[in-house]
Amino acid sequence: MKNILNKEDKIGLVSCSNGYDLNKKDDILNLIKILSSMKLNVVISNSLFKDSNNNTQAPIYRAKDLIKMYEDKNIKAIFDISGGDLANEILDYIDFNIITKNNKPFFGYSDLTVILNSLYKKCNIPSYNYQIRNLIRDNTNTQITNFKNTFLEGRKDLFDFKYSWVNGKQMDGIVIGGNIRCLLKLAGTEYMPDFENKILFLEALSGDINKISTYIAQLKQLDAFEKIKGLILGEFTEYERNNHNIKIEDLIKNKISSNIPIIKTSELGHSPNSKAITVGEYISFN
Repeated sequence: MKNILNKEDKIGLVSCSNGYDLNKKDDILNLIKILSSMKLNVVISNSLFKDSNNNTQAPIYRAKDLIKMYEDKNIKAIFDISGGDLANEILDYIDFNIITKNNKPFFGYSDLTVILNSLYKKCNIPSYNYQIRNLIRDNTNTQITNFKNTFLEGRKDLFDFKYSWVNGKQMDGIVIGGNIRCLLKLAGTEYMPDFENKILFLEALSGDINKISTYIAQLKQLDAFEKIKGLILGEFTEYERNNHNIKIEDLIKNKISSNIPIIKTSELGHSPNSKAITVGEYISFN
């Protein structure tokens, strides 16, 4: 794996979803300090934070700031620090032709699932399910080490996640998906990728057994499980924290075809020690 970044490179921080709270500005300053210690130069978008009235900046401004990051030849990668509910607001304001012509790595998770999958559908380019704020959320320094090794040394630390087989023993294909709730925002839109012969990655922060069950039902009604070649289940934080009698892998396995290969991992999701997976890239498990 070649280096994604080199020392002295510029990287951009954006908020395509909910703006970051101004009263948490010290968190971002701390993040910048860590990145600067790696000899990376950080550029902050104008809409990174909420405004003085504690409102997220308008979607057209968030979209323009994202495109500026792509157009700036000196910025080598873009990291979205946000999450929440508002990322799909900006889709209609994005010029995907500009992104295609200025392709560079984009990272985000949770609500940024809508952006990751749109980049694959509209531009046919890969992007990365990963939250850079893990560098300040993980108090063991493991994330910092993994980040350095992966982005600056060309190793695969952040992309090597442990998993176990739930069903089958082999699967391969292009990965789509991410947060199950946010992926379903794309249903019926031009931004939803085709499920045919894909590996579907799913995780969730919120959602009890009823919510997760209804999300699964919607995916089934979209014929997703009739088309995919495999399923990756990450963390389902609220569901697994509540210790339901039915494991998440069994809940899903009982609702879909028995022929679908399934793996389960606790290293992809919303926890501070979560790793990364590429959306829009071929991957093989066996």
